[in-house]
Amino acid sequence: MTAFQPGPPFAAMRAPAADETPHVETRLAIGSILGFWVFYYVLNTARMAFVPSDPQLDALPRRAAVTVVGIALTLVMYAILRRLEGRSMRVLLTTAFLAAIPAAFAYAYVNFTAFYVVARTSSMMQELHDMRAKHESVMSVITESAVSWYFFIAAWGVLYVALSYAARVQGAERRAAAYRSEAQLAQLRALRYQINPHFLFNTLNSLSTLVLKQRTVEAERMIMNLSHFFRTSLTSDPAADVALSDEIGMQQLYLDIEKIRFPDRLAVQVDVPEDLEDARVPGMILQPLVENAIKHGVAKSNRPVTVTIRARANGGSFHLTVEDDADAGLRFPKPNGVGLANVRDRLATRFDGAASIAFGPREGGGFRADLTLPLLRDLA
Repeated sequence: MTAFQPGPPFAAMRAPAADETPHVETRLAIGSILGFWVFYYVLNTARMAFVPSDPQLDALPRRAAVTVVGIALTLVMYAILRRLEGRSMRVLLTTAFLAAIPAAFAYAYVNFTAFYVVARTSSMMQELHDMRAKHESVMSVITESAVSWYFFIAAWGVLYVALSYAARVQGAERRAAAYRSEAQLAQLRALRYQINPHFLFNTLNSLSTLVLKQRTVEAERMIMNLSHFFRTSLTSDPAADVALSDEIGMQQLYLDIEKIRFPDRLAVQVDVPEDLEDARVPGMILQPLVENAIKHGVAKSNRPVTVTIRARANGGSFHLTVEDDADAGLRFPKPNGVGLANVRDRLATRFDGAASIAFGPREGGGFRADLTLPLLRDLA
């Protein structure tokens, strides 16, 4: 069996702050803008290909330049909306609809200039002639075009608000998951730190007796073991799993302390196959069970009692057993007692129903607790 090594102190985890505003990813926002305008460019080019009177090759560069202007105007909208992402959805939507107005007019003006003023085609000349005949002003034509473009640009704004809402939902889910994880860790730590109080008092009383009887060698050994036990249990992460060999080593250290209290009544037997030594278990999960064996078995018996820790593999799971062969008729741990409830709750919190505990008196005397856990290996 490998030597027991103390684990590292646990690191604090930080949950996301509630005031951290989730933003739409920049890559996603810019991709949506480019997608909108590339779609316009391709669709409009395909539509104009069916107008035989105009040389389409000459219009392609101008359409591309106008498209670039549309992208730039939408990027300005994006910059405005991004600064307001911490505000309500109503504010974002209102801003998107309002910002689309000047963007649509600016785009309509650039589009009119590119196709009706610079390098006019025959069809454009005819349209200008028809406008003059109807006494339509340039501004009215730009305004009419801006109304059509307004809905196109506003549609992108609505899309961005939807993406922002999705980012908020994802951020809330991440925070909720982080808070659940923190709550689970806090629960595991609280359960872990429920152990040991009466053990400490009993050990100190025994230590005091050894000192008064001047049994200095035993007292010194107990002090060293006690120091090692508490240093390890307090510096290891209470929410972390440990190798079974380390857990067994910790319990042997505890039992060595108890052997000084009960030198003639406590015997220990450990039966753990080598192929299970790296199985992962919650740290100190056996401690309440071993404590119960000492408190309800060894301490109350008038004859030697053997405390046995056993492990056996069973496919994808394995069984851990802690039992003693104390006298029949002794008072056994209560099913709802602190120790057994502690183990049950830790298993439920850590494995979410995939682990269990069964316990009860042994035939012929003593008490037995069986743990069934998933067989997880140490990947380090």
